[in-house]
Amino acid sequence: MAILRSDEIRDMSLDEMRSKLRELRSELTRERSVAAAGGSLENPARIRELRRTIARILTIMREVQKKGGA
Repeated sequence: MAILRSDEIRDMSLDEMRSKLRELRSELTRERSVAAAGGSLENPARIRELRRTIARILTIMREVQKKGGA
């Protein structure tokens, strides 16, 4: 899954953001469990990318909600 840029996230509706957030969080959980079990990750930087994308989505969601777009 490609990492989303801010402008791509802003084009989404709140429902789309929520579903993407669930997707990314489950992927992050899988990656962390593989790392914790001692498995080798395909891309070790993926965990960092996922965390940043999740934070980006949450930030934009809060901006939209604050503006009254909820």
